[in-house]
Amino acid sequence: MARSRPTDSPAPAGTGKAATGPGSRFRRRGGSTGATASGRGAGKVGKDGRPKVGRLKKVGNQARMIKQAYSLTRKNDPKLPWVMLIAFVAVAAVIELIAILFGAPFLFLPIAILFGALAAMIVFGRRAQGSAYRQVEGQPGAAAWVLEGMRGDWQVSSGVAGTTQLDAVHRVLGRPGVILVGEGSPSRVRPLLAQEKKRIARIAGDAPIYDLLVGDEEGQVPLRKLSAHVMKLPRNLSGGELNALRKRVAALGGARLPVPGGPMPGGRQMTVSQRQVRRR
Repeated sequence: MARSRPTDSPAPAGTGKAATGPGSRFRRRGGSTGATASGRGAGKVGKDGRPKVGRLKKVGNQARMIKQAYSLTRKNDPKLPWVMLIAFVAVAAVIELIAILFGAPFLFLPIAILFGALAAMIVFGRRAQGSAYRQVEGQPGAAAWVLEGMRGDWQVSSGVAGTTQLDAVHRVLGRPGVILVGEGSPSRVRPLLAQEKKRIARIAGDAPIYDLLVGDEEGQVPLRKLSAHVMKLPRNLSGGELNALRKRVAALGGARLPVPGGPMPGGRQMTVSQRQVRRR
């Protein structure tokens, strides 16, 4: 009798079945795992498309800025360490005295240290702010530097009008309306303020227009009180009205004069560091 041939002959090399063997499956899994690992290795990206900064790195950056601001302030204010130490000891001693009256001095010790350090930091911020104002006062661009450091929803346009003697008018848009701030010689700045106020009045509508002159004379606003004066102005506009005002002012256009960006001696790093402390 003739023997029947086996039907399950091995598949020839190079066919599709051979490509789907165990070895190929292992290779495909390995390749996909590698791609996933490379995707996981990439850094996290924020909503703005930039890599996110870790919390520890943020704390380190803030500590470096505070250290830099402290060293710069100490050069101009040699009494700073002693004043901070007195504030720390005074506040901590008061809390400890209260704790002794309640019969728990060791229980309140961490609280005394915490509040003492807080008092020292408040004193440091005030002294740093005063030192920064003393350095920029009387220099071109000082008012613009103060206005750009204000907290809140403010749009500052520096140097919207000026003279060759570095007198300047700066425009601030905010909830109070339009604030025009002039710095320089009053005899030269007042005509600039009047001219800019007339130009803005054409498109301002019902938005109020304030004009300020920075200086120490009567009727002027001192530089150290400029940001507080602007932020205390009444809120006359809603959010929608403010956006509409910004669009009209942007359509108005106009040339902007170059204003010194860093009036403080020592360059931009000094300005940024002391501004960070001042915002706190």
